[in-house]
Amino acid sequence: GLLGVGFQRFGNKEKLKSSPLQHLFEVYVQINKAAEDENTKNLAKDFFRKLEEHDEETLSLWKQFRDLTIEEYVRIYKRLGVHFDEYSGESFYQEKSQEVLKMLEDKGLLQKTTQGTGIVDLSEKKDLSLFSTVMRSDGTSLYITRQFLVISFRDLAAAIDRMNKHSWDTMIYVTDKSQSNHFQHLFQMLKLMGYDWAERCQHVSFGRVQGMKTRRGEVIFLEDVLNEARSRMLQNMASAKTTKEIEDPMETAEKVGLAALIIQDFRGLLSSDYQFSWDRALQSRGDTGVFLQYTHARLHSLEQKNENEQLTDVNVACLQEPDAISVLQHLLRYDEVLYRSSQDLQPRHIVSYLFTLSHLAAVAHKTLPVKGSAPELAQARLCLFQAARLVLANGMKLLGITPVTQM
Repeated sequence: GLLGVGFQRFGNKEKLKSSPLQHLFEVYVQINKAAEDENTKNLAKDFFRKLEEHDEETLSLWKQFRDLTIEEYVRIYKRLGVHFDEYSGESFYQEKSQEVLKMLEDKGLLQKTTQGTGIVDLSEKKDLSLFSTVMRSDGTSLYITRQFLVISFRDLAAAIDRMNKHSWDTMIYVTDKSQSNHFQHLFQMLKLMGYDWAERCQHVSFGRVQGMKTRRGEVIFLEDVLNEARSRMLQNMASAKTTKEIEDPMETAEKVGLAALIIQDFRGLLSSDYQFSWDRALQSRGDTGVFLQYTHARLHSLEQKNENEQLTDVNVACLQEPDAISVLQHLLRYDEVLYRSSQDLQPRHIVSYLFTLSHLAAVAHKTLPVKGSAPELAQARLCLFQAARLVLANGMKLLGITPVTQM
């Protein structure tokens, strides 16, 4: 509602087409400054009401915002290697939310306060010590706000519709941790409505990134962050001796920069806030995404240099050295780590595992030469390094990282 009113007041159609997210954000900032004014608040409420009533002009503007935004999402997420099969925001469920309202009424779950607000009692003793507001007094549906907890009919409708449509095994909601209570209440309400599958709904919350700045300033857009990571990585590579050998420095810088951002984000508990540092994220030594990429590139190079070695009938009993055994033992733990991450939906277990694997492989690379060793031993060692590279590559891909072969 606010954005609609803001665009009517401050919007520019040319800017909207050339830079949709940036312009909509600028408009949103401007209208929020004006939102102290009671008249502006009323206009925003009126805009929202018109949306729910399918007013043609209002819907047309909303649809334009939505379509342009999704185009930008598709373009930017492509850089992250992320593709969504379906974009169905809460607006998609406006019609179905009326069915939910009727279900709540039929089951005797919806109560009206003296102010005319619709609430659902979630307390065990039915004493209204815990309740969720689901409807404003003017009859329009609600979504979560910072001031008080509300559950939208649309959230309920979306959950029910997705179950009917996809018959999912698990439904995972990924949002920032400030919405944890919202989802607890949502799942609880679904149970009260008789949906046992609510037990299989999960909320994965994430914390906030603090101290992140790009050269463009304080307010951070994902695209700016990706561009900055690529730019800084390109500078780092340009000062290294091996850069001339790289076929496509820009593409490599993109992949390595992205690995740095992902690993920085995934190394701790997802719900923890953390302080971001460009210098720390882009270090080539230590536990960083750059180090994982560097290790993968080195192991790939080792395979290339020894590509004539036959690895068909390898005698692994040759691998007696402690450094070789350490790598072998660590490789055996891979499935255990994958299982652990699948249980608590935390990528940090995989990140930690890949750091250790990379450090062990780096040590083994120095102490276990392939060239100059007896043929049987050379084959066994090369096989070991190949196994380490494959597991490292697979682990990185699980985290959304594309391994590089040159660096």
